[in-house]
Amino acid sequence: MVIDGNFPTVVSPNPENAEAMTLGMKLGTKLGADLVIASDPDADRIAIVCRNDKGEWVIINGNQTNIMFHYYIINNMKRLGKFRDDMFIVKTIVTSELIRKIADAQGVTLTDEYTGFKWIANRIRMWEGKRKYIGGGEESFGFLPYDAVRDKCSPSSICLICEIAAYAKDNGMTLYDYLLKIYADYGFQRETTINVVRPGKTGAEEIQQMMKDYRANAPKEIAGEKVTLIKDYKTLEQCKLVNGEWVKEKFEMPLNATSNVLQYFTEGGLKVSVRPSGTEPKIKFYFEIPVKTEIGKPFTGADYERCTAEAEARVPEIKKSLGL
Repeated sequence: MVIDGNFPTVVSPNPENAEAMTLGMKLGTKLGADLVIASDPDADRIAIVCRNDKGEWVIINGNQTNIMFHYYIINNMKRLGKFRDDMFIVKTIVTSELIRKIADAQGVTLTDEYTGFKWIANRIRMWEGKRKYIGGGEESFGFLPYDAVRDKCSPSSICLICEIAAYAKDNGMTLYDYLLKIYADYGFQRETTINVVRPGKTGAEEIQQMMKDYRANAPKEIAGEKVTLIKDYKTLEQCKLVNGEWVKEKFEMPLNATSNVLQYFTEGGLKVSVRPSGTEPKIKFYFEIPVKTEIGKPFTGADYERCTAEAEARVPEIKKSLGL
């Protein structure tokens, strides 16, 4: 609330950083608020903090925000009788696969696009007049719930999360309860990102060598799980494990564009994406770690804490499999 372009109240005015939410949570506690919502200075990213079943503040990550947005939009369309077969949603290739489970179960077309909202905008343009866009987002705290603009949009996303929270409250739930309901319906997974920083010219060369090594010696197992699918977005080729044999085939991306990204999928549902940053001297590893739960059974706050801890405990093992 200090009007100063240097943003002296935070280390960084980016809601992706948990620290940026500290003063908001303090004010939320003083006011007895249900939610704390933040945007960044150019109003594209959105971050959400809500209360758990103990009344404590919980930061909702970018994947969880996208999961709730897609789940609500699809179900609300059906509830209002506005659902159409030509509707589609969009996510980026490093965003949660739980969204795919929701889309498949609800009969909605989902497309995967490259990192960067220009690719989501490109998909909207490609299908404009042919299909109805109803939502798209990326794990880095960006979402667009309508197609009047073609970039991630925090003002409209703030309105949407408030609508979801109001809907939940009308039905005897908190926003946290609403998230737990999605995990109950579709299973739990934890998403986490590991950044390996390598500054300078030698660092850039080391990052490129890491990508070459992963291509030349792809892991056959990650954290004790057999790798069954490898996708290389630089060559637009994928290798599938079929009856114990690797089968290589081409796949398509919009405009035949390529990107220096590798992905590994295991038989247990683990997904690892590897991508050098385009703007910083780092290589990014995106982990999606599923934890087995009983679908359809109530999923409690205690279950959430247990599953989160179980998933996080696997991170060192995954890192070791990747030589990190």
